[in-house]
Amino acid sequence: MMLRKKQMFLLLLAALLAVALVGCGGGDKTQPAADNAQPKVFVFAQGSDPRGLDPAYVDDGESANPIVNIYDGLVRYKPGSTEIEPALATEWSASPDGKEWTFKLRQGVKFHDGTPFNADAVVFSVSRQLPPQRTDEMPYASFTFGPVEKVEKVDDYTVKFILSEPYAPFLANLAMALAAPIVSPAAVEKYGKDFIEHPVGTGPFKFVEWKKGQQIVLEANKEYWDGAPKIDKLVYKFVKENSVRASELRTGSIQAMNGVDPNDVKMLEDAGLTVIKNPGMNINYLAFFCNKKPFDNPKLRLAVAHAINREHLISYLYQGLAELPNSMLPGFMPGHDKTLQAPEYNPEKAKQLLAEAGYPNGLKVTLLTYSTVRPYNPVGGDKLAAAIQADLRKVGIDVEIKTYPWKEYKQVYTPEIVKDGDFMLYGWIGDNGDPDNFLSLLETKEIKSSLNAAKYSNKQVDELLVKGRTAKTQEERNAAYSQLQKIVQAEAPWVFLSHSKDMAAVSKNVVGFDLHPVGVVYFRNVDIK
Repeated sequence: MMLRKKQMFLLLLAALLAVALVGCGGGDKTQPAADNAQPKVFVFAQGSDPRGLDPAYVDDGESANPIVNIYDGLVRYKPGSTEIEPALATEWSASPDGKEWTFKLRQGVKFHDGTPFNADAVVFSVSRQLPPQRTDEMPYASFTFGPVEKVEKVDDYTVKFILSEPYAPFLANLAMALAAPIVSPAAVEKYGKDFIEHPVGTGPFKFVEWKKGQQIVLEANKEYWDGAPKIDKLVYKFVKENSVRASELRTGSIQAMNGVDPNDVKMLEDAGLTVIKNPGMNINYLAFFCNKKPFDNPKLRLAVAHAINREHLISYLYQGLAELPNSMLPGFMPGHDKTLQAPEYNPEKAKQLLAEAGYPNGLKVTLLTYSTVRPYNPVGGDKLAAAIQADLRKVGIDVEIKTYPWKEYKQVYTPEIVKDGDFMLYGWIGDNGDPDNFLSLLETKEIKSSLNAAKYSNKQVDELLVKGRTAKTQEERNAAYSQLQKIVQAEAPWVFLSHSKDMAAVSKNVVGFDLHPVGVVYFRNVDIK
């Protein structure tokens, strides 16, 4: 019995030793490390939930971030620039008069629900945003498709766009994050209005779930036409406070964040994290409701403009991580007029203009703002509103501040006549690098879509926008846009507050992180080492 136990012990010891030797020996007999590798999960923190995930029905950056990773458009931007490259279309051509555009489509691509991508899908995605199907709930439809009258199927993999007039921004618009992406017709039919929470595209990531107020989860599309993503799962986590996002990044519970507070930059860099600081293709602005009293008076608008110490906002609130605008357009964009001078900080001039406007003893007004941070305003709407309130108090303007959650904010300023306030804080992130994308925010027709938040209407501005779009050369466009910017400066529907640096903070082990000039992050080439 003792001998048998000893033999069994020796056999067991030999077996264990053999296993240990196999584990240490390497060579061809070992399983590849990838077989046991943990899935790569990338957690990206942003300030709030999206308004939705149907590109036809949203207009905010929180929505754009997941949308660009779920869907593709016919064309897309190259990494780090607004130069166009093929996506779902492989080639395209325009007629000599610029009124017809023909696109050859990529074959063999499938939507995440398994249905085929083809010309029918393109016609469906675009046509639902053209009259008569277009609704007021589609904020980017007229903005993106401009003079597109119809889109036609030529064959299964060819489509033709028919325009009413030449349209210089057309191709750039088709790469935009909103309105332009191609959706699954079958999924829209299946979910109806609920498609906004059940997105199906052809992009590098597939939708898994949306827990409101917490997170959206996407998973890699292993059959993606441009190669499978390097990460297995992408999580958008919603964390309102900048400081909390920064703390989570430092502890490693997230891999990246946007909306970096300028006051946190040094702390993050000292912790060994990478803070990306790109020139911002954005504008942070104060919009007056120009179609009602009291700010239907340009002199009163200019009084407010002269009363705001913009230099102090940039140095104090934004820690110098922003630029002082002289126009809606960032200085590096085509069409920007460098000769313009925005109203300088001059409280005495502000008081003089107040008197000329009929308010020698000042007045009381209501300022609308948002509770979250924005890429163009990384300290948040509350802090910016308080700083403006303090400046205006010095010249006799008593400001009441009303603050709204970001998801509710649009509902407040959308009506043509806004009842809850007199002016508002807002901003814009360029969608495509074209000046029309900024300047048309003051076009009369965009009042209805709510993109023209100021409710500003000027016939000459409208005519110059059309002239800029239909011009055949950049020089002709620049001339029209220079004239337009001079009119806007004189009438002051906005106060240009800042061009903020486009910032994100990223863990050191992240590679391929593409904080694009249009303000979104494309994750198809991101990896965790």
